Amino acid sequence: VQLQASGGGLVQAGGSLRLSCVVSRSIPRMNVMSWYRQAPGAQREWVATMPSGSSANYADSVKGRSTISRDNAKNTVYLEMNRLKPEDTAVYYCKGADWLRNDYWGKGTQVTVSS
Repeated sequence: VQLQASGGGLVQAGGSLRLSCVVSRSIPRMNVMSWYRQAPGAQREWVATMPSGSSANYADSVKGRSTISRDNAKNTVYLEMNRLKPEDTAVYYCKGADWLRNDYWGKGTQVTVSS
């Protein structure tokens, strides 16, 4: 299973971005899709999760500013982020977990928010 994240870039504080993660496997076969991020010098941290058939959950740091969604027809998961802050600067990774609890990580996409 391969995951490819894209959509990162340089944006000013207060701006928006939509990240995409294309999954090589049909995503209904993936139980949980998530986004994580890793800032320079920091550990990777969880950002948002969308379990199959359940409501999304968000880290407090992005709650109210971000939306995770799935498009099963396109095998794609999105993370829309609004009102971006410099502290949102990080490499963003998508992760899929299948029903056997195997985890699959994609290569990240860089998000840089300038103040």
